[in-house]
Amino acid sequence: MIKNFDKIINGIKEMKLPQTDFVKFMEDIHDPFIVLIACILSLRTNDRTTYPATMRMLSLGKTPKDFLNVKLEDLEKAIYPVGFYKNKAKQILDISNELYYNHKSIVPKEIDELIKFKGVGRKTANLVQSKGYSMPSICVDVHVHRISNRLGIVCTKTPEETEFALKNNLPENCWSEINTLFVTLGQNVCKPSKPLCTKCRLCDYCKFYKNNKKDIV
Repeated sequence: MIKNFDKIINGIKEMKLPQTDFVKFMEDIHDPFIVLIACILSLRTNDRTTYPATMRMLSLGKTPKDFLNVKLEDLEKAIYPVGFYKNKAKQILDISNELYYNHKSIVPKEIDELIKFKGVGRKTANLVQSKGYSMPSICVDVHVHRISNRLGIVCTKTPEETEFALKNNLPENCWSEINTLFVTLGQNVCKPSKPLCTKCRLCDYCKFYKNNKKDIV
C-alpha cells in the first residue's frame, strides 16, 4: 500500500472541486461503447470542446449498428473541432464496423483485445473497463501521471509505467476512482504549470510541494 494514499484520496474529496460536464458525463455513462467512442474524442482535446462534440456525435448514434449508417463527412462535422477530428471520425466508424460484424456489437472487456482496435491505447482500454464494465482498472492520463509523480507515490517516466506502479501498490477497491479524482484535481489545482499549491489540501503528503515550497507564493 502506498503510504498516506487514503489521506490523499480523502483530501481530494474534501476539497469538493468542480467537475467539468465531460467528467460528469463519463461518471454517469456505463455503456462500454459510448465510453469507448467518447474517450477517443477526448484524446488531445480539452473537456470544454469534447463534451458538446460528444453530444453531437451521440445525436447520430449510440450503438455500433447506428454508426454503420452514418456518413464520414456527417460525423466529421458533428465532432469538429476536437483534435484530429478527421482521423477520429474514421476510427469511430471503423471500430463500429468491426464491433458489429466481428463482435456482435459487444465491446471486449479485456485490455489486450481492446488495444487491437485502431486508435485505442491503454488509457482508453482501462477507462472502458472502469466506467463501461465497472471493473477495477486505473486509467492513467496526463493528470494521473503528473500528479502521481508530484505527490511522490510513484517515480515513473511514462503513463504506462505509472499505471503498473499504481496497480502493483494499491488495493483494487480504490483503482477506479483515481482517474476522476486526479483529473478533477489537475484541472482545478494541480495544473501542469503554476500549480495552486496554496489551495491544495495535499501539501503534507506532496513531494513537489516539499521540494519547492520556498518558491511557492
